[in-house]
Parts: sequence; structure tokens; C-alpha cells
Amino acid sequence: MLLIGYGNPGRGDDGLGPAFSERLAGRSLPGLEVDTDYQLVAEHALAVAGHDVVVFADAEIGGAGAYSFREISTGRPEVLGSHSLVPETVLCLAETLYGAQPRAFVLGISGYDYGEVKEGLSTQAAANLDEAEAFFLAWLKTALAERETGHA
Repeated sequence: MLLIGYGNPGRGDDGLGPAFSERLAGRSLPGLEVDTDYQLVAEHALAVAGHDVVVFADAEIGGAGAYSFREISTGRPEVLGSHSLVPETVLCLAETLYGAQPRAFVLGISGYDYGEVKEGLSTQAAANLDEAEAFFLAWLKTALAERETGHA
């Protein structure tokens, strides 16, 4: 399983994705490979293609709760540029270039403070990060157990 946390830590709560992936990387969990990046790029398609499950973690603006979690599918790219792709486009590239079709999910962590150029999360975003981590650890345990028993 692959976790990709992305966003800009220099833009306040936009750093939620990297903060999340760095926390999980620090846990060295078996069965979970972690990548942290500033943004999604075409090169992520190769990493995605090498896994059966991928989770994209990013900051979410206007979320209804502390976090959201949803399964996604391949999306047809409107325009392919060299940077700033959405998860669905990365999945499309993984399928087109490598024939891979992993299950994929987006974990959106609610943030509030994006305006200033500054490092660090707002108090509420940090609390949301804690909630998202607790959810993800429980989900991961179940997902890895299902993989072991063949019940996905």
C-alpha cells in the first residue's frame, strides 16, 4: 500500500498532506510505503502502478468535518501538464502507461488558514490532523487484514 501526502507546508494549512504522511512515515508501519511531495506530478504514476492500493492525503478546503475519505477511480485528464495533477489523473497515467489499476482513496484533512506564506498548522487543522491519523490507522489495520485474508 502506498500513501502520498502532498501540499505546500509554506502555506499554512496547505501543509496538512505532508504533515500527515510524515507522521505515518515516522511510524514505520509494515505494509505501508510513504511518499511526501509538494504536489502530484506525472512521475507519481510509476509509484502508484507498483501498488495495489494507494491513498492520496491532502488539505481540504470547506470540509464538512475534520476529514473526509472516499474511494476514487481513474479520471480522464483534461490537460496533461508537467505538474499539479489531481489524484484521478495520476491513476489515469498509471493505467495508460503501466496497465495498473490500484484501488485508490483520497483523504482530505480540513484546513482553514491558507492565505499567508507561513509554516505551521492552525490549531483546528492540527486537531483535524490528529483525528485523520486515528481514523487512518484503524482503516489501515482493517485494510491490511483484509488483504491477508483475501477479502478486499
